[in-house]
Amino acid sequence: MRKFPVLVAAAAVAAVSVIGVTAKYYLNSSAVQTAANAKPELTTGSIETRWPKPGVERQAAAGEPAPQVAAPQARSQQAAASGAASPPPADRRAAAPKPACDNPQALGVSRTVQIDTTGGPGFGMSQYRDYDFLQPGEVVLTFDDGPWPVTTPMVLAALKAECLQATFFNIGEHAIWHPSVLKQVIAAGHTVGTHTWSHKNLAHLPFEQAKEQIEKGISAVTMMAGTPVAPFFRYPQLRQTAELKAYLAERNIAAFSIDIDSQDFKVKNPDQLVTSIMTQLKKKQKGIILMHDLHKWSATAVPALLAQLKANGYKVVHLRPKEMLATLPEYDAMIAAAVQPVKSSNARAMSSVVQTVD
Repeated sequence: MRKFPVLVAAAAVAAVSVIGVTAKYYLNSSAVQTAANAKPELTTGSIETRWPKPGVERQAAAGEPAPQVAAPQARSQQAAASGAASPPPADRRAAAPKPACDNPQALGVSRTVQIDTTGGPGFGMSQYRDYDFLQPGEVVLTFDDGPWPVTTPMVLAALKAECLQATFFNIGEHAIWHPSVLKQVIAAGHTVGTHTWSHKNLAHLPFEQAKEQIEKGISAVTMMAGTPVAPFFRYPQLRQTAELKAYLAERNIAAFSIDIDSQDFKVKNPDQLVTSIMTQLKKKQKGIILMHDLHKWSATAVPALLAQLKANGYKVVHLRPKEMLATLPEYDAMIAAAVQPVKSSNARAMSSVVQTVD
């Protein structure tokens, strides 16, 4: 479902002024193209050659402490050592469900890391280089574009069999279509982030429309989940602009890119998918893996992938946020209106229009 526009290198690029926590290395909003001059898109397989690598000037320019990533246990130990009091409970403090594991031979989650999303940090070395928190041999499992009937439950079953937790980046429209599937993801203790309202390429939209895509997606997924979700976001096609990145920073939403791309939008053979992922892992030794839980071939590949990860000694890291994400009322209202049944003003009573006669 993801295609990438070909980026044409400019002879000279004007420096982007830092606003708030906007980073100099993000793509400029001038990358927005009209339909008339839009070019064929690249796949994420070539993403590392197309995205600038940020330097340390981002943190210095931002003028704020960098968001920290640490295992929950380590944070507690650090607080105790410094004599600091434990933080008071917060209304949006993330829950930490950890389902019981009935399989002593399961791969299991090796560690859970808690993400402080203050200032909108970015993760995934294909685009963001500030927070390389994974150790050699560690992977994070992520699934985009759900929730989807049949295939998402297949993925959930495979993860449960190995006592694993993953991160799901859900589309707002899909959540409205399949809320019961989304609730299964929540109930299984996985982390739920968002992936816009309808999976549009945000870099091709005016800012206000792109913002609406982001916020409607958040409101829809939250409403259908029946509980706050993580302030974790993944751009469709991984396409962003400096203006949108600054907006996520204002909302304290972390952006997640990738390290390992299954390319399961075009590789439709489960065995080939597993081989491709494991080949990339052998080279990179670690990373955030991207798959899509709405493809049957992808869901079919998950059990074999997990078996390969276990056989080759990889460890799975689970992500959770320090605090959950609050929705914005104006977009909640849009979603509430969208899910209400339409009733014409002159509609008659159901019993006078529809009757059982035989």
